[in-house]
Amino acid sequence: MKRFTQDHEWLEIDEDGIGTVGISEYAQETLGEITKIEMPGEDAFFKKGEAFAHIESENASCEVYMPASGKIIAINEQLEAFPELLNSEPEGVGWIVKIELSDKNELNELIKKEDYLETLPEEESEDEE
Repeated sequence: MKRFTQDHEWLEIDEDGIGTVGISEYAQETLGEITKIEMPGEDAFFKKGEAFAHIESENASCEVYMPASGKIIAINEQLEAFPELLNSEPEGVGWIVKIELSDKNELNELIKKEDYLETLPEEESEDEE
């Protein structure tokens, strides 16, 4: 189950209830060529909506916000050496962190991909599918 936020993050829950967090294709396209990402350490706890990572690109820099409250149990160490993974597969191998959820009810506030895509500017959402 992959769900999105209005701030362009995604959260996918696996069969063990672990959440994987990243940025959407739209966020990556808006940022342009990503050159650096600063990530939190493992065991850090973030509440839903708190900034947990910082991305720098050729066009801008931005914060990445936690889509649901939880403890960081893994970070994508490949991104530190190869931030370009966020450019090529932001919704796949370019994931940022894995979290242990603290409140699964927060998942109800996230939106399905098709609903998320409808919130994007028309010309961008057509490119997403």
